[in-house]
Amino acid sequence: MVVKEIEAAELQSRVVNNEDIMLLDIRGDAEVAQGVLPKAEHLPMHMIPLRMHDFPQGRDIVLYCRSGARSHHACNYLMQQGIDNVINLRGGIISWVRQGYEIASSTKLKASA
Repeated sequence: MVVKEIEAAELQSRVVNNEDIMLLDIRGDAEVAQGVLPKAEHLPMHMIPLRMHDFPQGRDIVLYCRSGARSHHACNYLMQQGIDNVINLRGGIISWVRQGYEIASSTKLKASA
């Protein structure tokens, strides 16, 4: 299976255009406390198997972590479980920050999936 990926610039465009996508931060609590992508929801990676029933169908779900490695594995796992509307943010939040895009306070984080 090939994991679909999105570059930070394309994701930024989709966020600015208010496209109906779900942004899912799968990092741990300590990482999330440092900031998140705007409009992101938090679901730690280890909780994904317990929340499979909460993943929406019919809209893209963009997963991200620090560098894109964990979220790539999470996307692969979800695809193996039959959830194929997942996309990995290539380079993770590091790539997002390097492009100069906004980071929101984790206090503005939406409830998880």
